[in-house]
Amino acid sequence: MYIHADLDAFYASVEQLDHPEYAGKPVIVGGLPGDRRSVVSTASYEARKFGVHSAMPLVQALKRCPQGIYLRGRMERYREMSERIMGIFGDFSPEVRQLSVDEAFLDISGTEKLFGPPEALAKKLKAAVREKTGLTVSVGIASNRYIAKIASGMSKPDGLFLIPPGGEEAFMRSLPVGKIWGAGEKTQEIFRKHGLKTGEDLYRLSPGTLSAMFGKSFGNFLYRAVRGEGAESFDSERGEGSMSAERTFPYDLYDRFAIESALLDICESLIWRLLGEGRQARTVQVKIRYKDFSSVLARESSPNPVVSLNDLYARALALFRKKYQDGRGLRLLGAGLMNLEEGPRQKELFGAQDEKERNLEKAILEINRKFPSAALRRSRSKLPEQDP
Repeated sequence: MYIHADLDAFYASVEQLDHPEYAGKPVIVGGLPGDRRSVVSTASYEARKFGVHSAMPLVQALKRCPQGIYLRGRMERYREMSERIMGIFGDFSPEVRQLSVDEAFLDISGTEKLFGPPEALAKKLKAAVREKTGLTVSVGIASNRYIAKIASGMSKPDGLFLIPPGGEEAFMRSLPVGKIWGAGEKTQEIFRKHGLKTGEDLYRLSPGTLSAMFGKSFGNFLYRAVRGEGAESFDSERGEGSMSAERTFPYDLYDRFAIESALLDICESLIWRLLGEGRQARTVQVKIRYKDFSSVLARESSPNPVVSLNDLYARALALFRKKYQDGRGLRLLGAGLMNLEEGPRQKELFGAQDEKERNLEKAILEINRKFPSAALRRSRSKLPEQDP
């Protein structure tokens, strides 16, 4: 059995935790009203009532929710909280697969003697997160990761949803098509065009019909998904010699600036983890998943290790621009560092500017560790241009 644990409106919830005066108010993390090219990273549930959601341009969010509290993100603070929560998850499972800063899968096979049945374990996990951090997490439980992922979103926020073994197909057949994870806006339009409202409607269609309507790759995915199979492998090639982060968008994303801004946030999360662990990497990977669920992995190695956020983002951005097909809707974006090694190289092997940037980012990391409220970040003015 698997648990998918998804922290509720994570960035906004951390801000509400750190600033009690924000409790119960619409909080939008991503930028200030004057940051005209910023996009929403996370919106609190109070803000979502106004139609504000992640990856939305900030100017559009302002029109929908002018009374919102707009904040720039504090990635180091979120990373700190994420590490604490992942540590809590590790108390309940020997195998925790972190998908991003705010979600993870836990393999809970064989844990019954310690924590009881899956639902009892999930309740204990949720209580531990709330007691130790003040945050809430929504949990889905199922026999495979894909259905656990869907289940965690069924009763947000602070939800718990269990699909018992043997109930996977019935659950998927009864599911409204809007709840099928991986089916974006364009797919939903096809559903509406053909009057497909539930998984049961898709279940009645042959593999050939689904392929004709949605393409072979996504048609096969839907055929498996509505039968309760593990339709998504969540294979991000993680291992002890790698670290990665990824972001799933709530709808098909086409805007290049928004996509590349998300890539920058992912790289920032990775560089702090790399520096925090005192490790280095020469291989950078980018993962792209399109709206039809087809995926592309791009990887490139260099004789020189990644030395700074500037360096990592430049490499990841080059890989993304080499592989991304313009005009295709994006559902997921990820980046990773492979072939990790212990300890930095000798200073003489770095260029003077590289060493200066690495030392600056180490200093920022140490300040943020000692004074979390400082929330220091690198200026974007020194980063690679985002316009293609």
